[in-house]
Amino acid sequence: MPFRFFRRFKVAPGVTLNLSKSGPSLSFGPRGAKVTVGSRGVRKTIGATGTGLFYTEHSSWGSLKKRKGQGGFEPDSNSQAMHKLDLGFFKRIFTPRNEQDFVDGLKAYIQGNEMLALEKLSQCGEMADSLFMAGFIALKKEKYDLALKLFKQAYINRAGLGQTFSRYGLDLTLSLPLTHDIDAFIKPRLRGLLLGMAEAHKEQNNLLQALEVLKELRDLEPEDVVIKVSLTELLLEVSPDDPMVLKDIVQMTADVRNDSSAHAALMLYKARALKGLKMLVPVRDTLTAALRKKKDRSQEILMALQYERALVYEEMGNKTRCRQDLEKLFVLDPGYEDVAERLGVG
Repeated sequence: MPFRFFRRFKVAPGVTLNLSKSGPSLSFGPRGAKVTVGSRGVRKTIGATGTGLFYTEHSSWGSLKKRKGQGGFEPDSNSQAMHKLDLGFFKRIFTPRNEQDFVDGLKAYIQGNEMLALEKLSQCGEMADSLFMAGFIALKKEKYDLALKLFKQAYINRAGLGQTFSRYGLDLTLSLPLTHDIDAFIKPRLRGLLLGMAEAHKEQNNLLQALEVLKELRDLEPEDVVIKVSLTELLLEVSPDDPMVLKDIVQMTADVRNDSSAHAALMLYKARALKGLKMLVPVRDTLTAALRKKKDRSQEILMALQYERALVYEEMGNKTRCRQDLEKLFVLDPGYEDVAERLGVG
């Protein structure tokens, strides 16, 4: 999830303008079958429905001129990805066993048979991509011990992450829920692997181990807002009253701007850290700044921000503003937290 520079702007239904360091490009097409036109040529992406697996083909402008007149692009999402994984009888003879299992595992995954996919992908020895994929299937199936075992094996062999997918012309993007409202979109890279490992630790309530993994991630990607959200949330859960931890959170979130739901969540955690340090005015100001932008923001995060600000107003003695925030929350959800009780209507 590249928050640092890459930006997408919706131009029209199904058309997106992408701005990145490599220059502008234009994406169009339905979900699962995108065509991106940029300065380097045309990239066609076909997604296998519901899997996060994509078949990507890139053509330079020079090669496109040579192929002019050969017909249009008509993707068939699942069949194209399956075609890339078709070894055939003779090719299978010369393909190593672990790679055969990798291919068969991905085929099973595309076809919706996740348990068979997990079985095949788990037995691919030291193949990093297979271990990565199997780990996330195990995580989804709530097999956390197995997920951690697979992730740790993938970490040992992390130099090979992405190589096998690339050899078959496949791209993988998985959605990993980090909080109730925020997903990380990850690829078979070290960042994605560590995020998965941290989530598996959290699901097992191994919070200190999860913190160690997230701190390693922060050192690798110090400006990644998704990593900051996951780390600050966990720090507040593990050490909510430790002044040194709270100061670390404030420092980590010092320059956060409200650019997305993830940034709004980070501002919420910054406010909670400031509140723990008894700095009520900066808490109020941080929450107010986060609430100024509501478009494209998670409703749950907005409500959490409003509730937190109501409590701060109460602590500052501003009963009128506190009640205003509580009444707004009551209109949205009468059962939210203890809002009804605080308003005297519970």
